[in-house]
Amino acid sequence: MKTRYVLAGFLAIMAGMIGYAIVFQEAFVAFLKHPAIYSHARFLHIGAVTLFFANAVVGMLWEQRSLASGNKEVIMHTYNTVASLDSRLSSPLIILSVVGGLSLSVHLGELWQIGWLSVSFLLFLLSGVVWIVGDIPTQYKTKRIISSLKPEDETLPDELLRLLKQRWWISMAGVVPLAIVFILMVYRPEITAVADWLR
Repeated sequence: MKTRYVLAGFLAIMAGMIGYAIVFQEAFVAFLKHPAIYSHARFLHIGAVTLFFANAVVGMLWEQRSLASGNKEVIMHTYNTVASLDSRLSSPLIILSVVGGLSLSVHLGELWQIGWLSVSFLLFLLSGVVWIVGDIPTQYKTKRIISSLKPEDETLPDELLRLLKQRWWISMAGVVPLAIVFILMVYRPEITAVADWLR
């Protein structure tokens, strides 16, 4: 199955969940507040967030090492593997992270009224926007160039190498907010809640 169909499928699931939460808000909140859900949600959230973050960081480092090798086969194999993992592993992990995180948040109180929690959620959304706006278009351009390559080509086009290097900076911009989220989740500092920013 093509990567874009997998990615589109998981994005559709996420959009459906958001739509359900908006239309059936009381039922959704009642489900998340169910006492039996808490321990499962905590395990799900910690596991999904950790795997998602680790996949992002390892993918960045792996791509950087492959580019440093200058070997066409290594670069192509690395890119194809990382792109596949992004859609087949990261996409469901994002959904599980959000579901688990929202379930835990309703036990703490109003999401936007708790400083560390509201800022964490905002940073998580920022990271998602960076990847959607920056990485997905870059991946499509990269795949288009890759599909035009011939097996006998010994080197990769400069445009492709430029795009692969650009992915490093896009990934860095997406990972830094997640690293901050990890710190906020663990230490839970007393900071101003997002709801109070404009007051």
